[in-house]
Amino acid sequence: MAGYDHDKNIPNLPEKITEKKKKPKMVAVVDEDNCTGCQACVPFCPVDCIAPVPDGKYETIIPPVQIRFNECTGCSICARVCTKMTWDAIEMLPTATFEEVYQIELSDATTPPYGTPKPN
Repeated sequence: MAGYDHDKNIPNLPEKITEKKKKPKMVAVVDEDNCTGCQACVPFCPVDCIAPVPDGKYETIIPPVQIRFNECTGCSICARVCTKMTWDAIEMLPTATFEEVYQIELSDATTPPYGTPKPN
């Protein structure tokens, strides 16, 4: 078989962990029902904002991951890794859509308060 490079579109691991500097244009959201909990995306996140869902939320042996949206830079690396290596369980949403759906207004802050609940 000729040299098939099945991982050619997978991003490189980050050289160092950084942090969010401004409000992102996109936010990563995990479909927790579709996530296998493999954590393949975790080492690729340049801001280290992906973690397993806290114990007790699901009755599964391997919990799915979640994005700490307040720290997400919208780089989409996790979504690309998930699509190429696993199940395609991470979606990138425009920040305005994320804020509308989740009723949270994001800010530039990386420390509390990360965002504020939107008024009804």
